[in-house]
Amino acid sequence: MLSSEELAGVIAHELSHVKNRDTLIMTITAMLAGAIGMLASLGFWFGQSRDSEGNANPVGLVGSLLIMIVAPFAAMLVQMAISRGREYEADRSGAEISGHPLWLASALQKIEQGVAQIGNEAADRNPATAHLFIVNPLHGGAMDNLFSTHPNTENRIRALEELAAHMGQGQRQRVGPWG
Repeated sequence: MLSSEELAGVIAHELSHVKNRDTLIMTITAMLAGAIGMLASLGFWFGQSRDSEGNANPVGLVGSLLIMIVAPFAAMLVQMAISRGREYEADRSGAEISGHPLWLASALQKIEQGVAQIGNEAADRNPATAHLFIVNPLHGGAMDNLFSTHPNTENRIRALEELAAHMGQGQRQRVGPWG
């Protein structure tokens, strides 16, 4: 479905993830988010404890429950925000590798249209893998929101077009919902 130039743009994007050690960054981020979740769960058990003088834990049961719910949620939001930031950086860096930001912009547009038309049941069943795709494979979230692992494709395309203009390259003709 992609031309050879668009494929080169996608490959450059993926190579920039390797160059920028994004897998390592996201693995560490996921590990820290998991650790925060575990610590929050442990906080529940210690919320009912007393110190050596017999005083109740100042956080208490309600505070422990609140921490148990809020801490993992906050960690997840940070993880998703980092993932979106890494995607923008991979777009920019990949465009520099290929020398043609509009190749990736065109590929992203085609891939986004394909995702909208063809469901991905495996990704929908396991949304934790969404960050492994070049565009968000999940249906129902096209906005650049807190719960998305990917930036909005239209925003990514706009940033790539701005980069192309900065590099002295012309605008491409758009087709589809953003054209």
